[in-house]
Amino acid sequence: MGEAPARDAGDQGTDISHSAALELVARLLGHADWNVAAATLPDGDAPAALSFDRAIPVLRSFDEAKAREFYCGFLGFTIQFEHRFEPHMQLYMEVARAGLTLHLSEHHGDASPGSTVFVWMQGITDFQRELIDRHYGYGRPGLNPAPWGTEMVVHDPFGNRIRFCERA
Repeated sequence: MGEAPARDAGDQGTDISHSAALELVARLLGHADWNVAAATLPDGDAPAALSFDRAIPVLRSFDEAKAREFYCGFLGFTIQFEHRFEPHMQLYMEVARAGLTLHLSEHHGDASPGSTVFVWMQGITDFQRELIDRHYGYGRPGLNPAPWGTEMVVHDPFGNRIRFCERA
């Protein structure tokens, strides 16, 4: 049995073979021929390609009240969850704002005090103005030009730094 003819959408009324239709599709996709085009198609049986979701930095904290004051009161994050293995034990807490999620941990070994987190963002000028307008007694971050964008660094009460940056 021969190949059933296919219609070329660009040439109304002209019958072409299945293989000619595949070659036409390949050229429309910018490939030399169908074999090259087919090699670029995903394999439906192949496992999904490796991918990562987003990273969630874990920052060390030592004092629940100071953590809440800084991350919620000053930076404007909201608490997503809190966990303790038992009442009066160390707190592990998730805070988030505008797509950024951070984990704060009082557990020894979860993170090292003095860490730096680099965060790409949009709207850094408005965010900096918002922070200045809060009149936080322990920080008034400035905007600093860098070759890659405008940066603003905030220091939490536990020695950690968050470096916010908007691309140039």
